[in-house]
Order: sequence, then C-alpha cells, then structure tokens
Amino acid sequence: MDFDLTDEQRQIRDEVARFAENEIEPVATEHDRAEEFPHEVVEAAAEMGLTGANIPLEYGGAGYDTLTNAIIAEELFAADAGIGLSIQSAAFGADAIVGFGTDEQKERYLEPVATGEAVMGAAISEPDTGSDVSSVSTRAEKEGDEWVIDGTKMWITNGTVGDYFVVLCQTDPDAEGRYNGFSQIVIEADRDGFEAEKITGKLGIRASDTAELVFDGVRVPEENLVGTRGAGFLQLMQFFDETRTGVAAQGVGIARGAAERALAYAQEREQFGQPISEFQAIQHKLAEMFTEIEAARQLTYKSAWSVDHADDQLTQLASMAKEKASRVAVDVADEAVQIHGGAGYVDDFDVERFYRDAKITQIYEGTTEIQKNIVARELLGKGIM
Repeated sequence: MDFDLTDEQRQIRDEVARFAENEIEPVATEHDRAEEFPHEVVEAAAEMGLTGANIPLEYGGAGYDTLTNAIIAEELFAADAGIGLSIQSAAFGADAIVGFGTDEQKERYLEPVATGEAVMGAAISEPDTGSDVSSVSTRAEKEGDEWVIDGTKMWITNGTVGDYFVVLCQTDPDAEGRYNGFSQIVIEADRDGFEAEKITGKLGIRASDTAELVFDGVRVPEENLVGTRGAGFLQLMQFFDETRTGVAAQGVGIARGAAERALAYAQEREQFGQPISEFQAIQHKLAEMFTEIEAARQLTYKSAWSVDHADDQLTQLASMAKEKASRVAVDVADEAVQIHGGAGYVDDFDVERFYRDAKITQIYEGTTEIQKNIVARELLGKGIM
C-alpha cells in the first residue's frame, strides 16, 4: 500500500495552506461575528481554481479527484469552517450536472462557477424532511414546455447568494415505488416567484450563507430538467459517497485546526512556573487528539480512494469516514477549549469558533445516526439507504 501523496497533491496542499493562512485566517473572526458571506475570499479562491476544483477541465474547472478535494478541504477547514465551506460549496450541486446534465447545461452552469462568476447550490432538505429525502413535497408540474415549481426548501447553503440551484422536486407523485417520481431541476434565482430568506443565529459556520427558499409558481423551461425525469432521487444518491467523504475531510480539518491551536497555547500558557505543556495531563490530551486526527484522516483518505476507484466498499467507507471524522472534530474541539480553560470560552481565541463549527459535521450530508444505519445495512447486506 502506498500512503504517500503525489508531488502534485503535495504542491496543491501547500498552496492551499498558504492561501488559508494569508486570505482566510485574518478575516475569519470578522466574518463569523458578522455572519457575513466572504465574497472577496471566494473570488480570490476562484482565481486559484478552488471553486471549480471538482469541475472537469473542459468546463473550466481543475478536475481534481476525490482525494485531492479532500486534501483541499482539510487545509481550508483547518483555517475556518465557515469560509472553507463558502469556497467549496460554490459548486454545490455541480456533481448532478456533471453526471447527468446535457452539454448545454454543463457549459451554461459549470463554467461560470469554475471561473468565480457565479455561485450555485443544491436544494434538497425541507422544513419537514431532513434525513428522509424521499418525502420531499416540493412539486414541479409540466405545463406546455415549462416546469412550474411550488414548495419550500430549508437549510440551503448559498441560499441568498446563489445564482442557481439544483432542486429536488416531486414530478410524478403517482409513480410506483418510494424512490421514484422525483426529478432534479435547475432553478435560477432571478425567476419570478423565487424568494430566499437568510437564516441567522446559527451555532457555527456563520460565514457560510444558509437560507430558506420559497418557490411560488416559479416557471423554468423544460430543458432545465437534469437527467431523466423521475430518476432524481436515484441520481442524488450516487453522489453521497463523494459528498460524505468531503464532510469527513472537513471534520479532519476542523479537528486539526483546533488541535494545532491548543498545542501552541499549551506551550505558551504558564501555570505553577512552567508551560502547561509540561504537565502530563495536557500531554496525554494532545497525544490523544493528534492520534485520533490521524486515524480519521487515514479513513477519510481510504474512502476518497474508494470513491475514485469505484471500490465495492465505497458506500460503507464513506459513512464510516463521515461518522468517525465528525466525532473526532467534536471531541478534539472540546478538548482544545478545555486546554485553553477560561480563555477558550470567549471568542478572543479561535478554538471557541472551532468548537461551534465542529457540530455541523455530525448533522449535514446525513446525520451520525444515518451513517451508522448505512454501515450496519452494508454489513448485513441490506443495501444502501
């Protein structure tokens, strides 16, 4: 087994790390406190090709594989989760168009995102349907050569800053089978009847834009349908292995960022005449933190490799990686605050922000409980969820 990164991957990692240090870290606290989308940082990231990292080369993107995108995620999230998410989610929903879109759709929607001219999103969750994706009620009805969409989506990333969204809709309510009758349709934000209301007061990832979307008789042309009518749910499921691996990488990054700050603080903070890093209790905490981070990283890398090579264990590994890395992020951030003591409880220190940011990794792209269900079902041979 080769555990070494390629020369290109090491170079990309180092370049993203420098970008994160120079462009993200100086403004992270500011954007977190203001709950403000970091337009200027996302634009700078686009110039580096980071907003189109997973978009194919022929459509202006970098065309990086899943492992390379995981490496990028770790570096961004080790600086700040909210801004890191804003950068990586600029192409949220692109996978559906890459996998199932027409050539015209790919040119129209992917190229502007890759160059930083547009931000996109994916609208799946609803007020009453989070993990139960097959129960979405947003309807799209065909009228002539148009789709007419009515419904509400909740917790949508890039909701008020996005230019267009890949929306999961019910198009064939009478279709047989629980997972049939859903389609993915691109809806532009400037359509009549489209409204987005920003959600504030989030625990973490405050720089990332989150909104409730309302579709009130929104009309789009029939060519905005992505892929096959009625197959939207099955199309969506094909990308969860990749996106959950991405969230695992986010968790590794958050954990590493918190742990590195705790390590630095422990070497600077003195008690009883010596740095607290000299106390065995602190040493044990640090040892456990970095050991757990490395374990989560290797599981995430294996999951990424599995996605890139279509390994038959990829679904199980993706859920394992997400569950493990998100738990490590929460636990390590907690210990980082503990090492800081009272100083870690105020936002003068970054670990307070990392502590708040970590929790979302256990919720979005499938909760921890859903990941355990998937792993168990894979082990028992009952298929994916």
